[in-house]
Amino acid sequence: MTATKHWSVDIAISEDNGRTFAEVRLDADDDTQLIGKGEARLNPADEDIPEIGDELAVARALSDLGHRLLLTAAADIEAVSDQPVRLSR
Repeated sequence: MTATKHWSVDIAISEDNGRTFAEVRLDADDDTQLIGKGEARLNPADEDIPEIGDELAVARALSDLGHRLLLTAAADIEAVSDQPVRLSR
């Protein structure tokens, strides 16, 4: 039997005083909700190109979200197996 699940990711980006902030929210079908956060700072010696700050902040937020999702999966595995879990790439 094939099952299809739908997970949504929402990305919010804000800027303040040379800093860009990103928040990534994951909503899964099973009520799992995780948030990843990222930040980028403009080097005063660099040209201000907002798109680059957005890209860096979002990339860092997605990386944070991925790490949190791995930790959640490890905790879920431990809960059903009663064994310590080591996840590797």
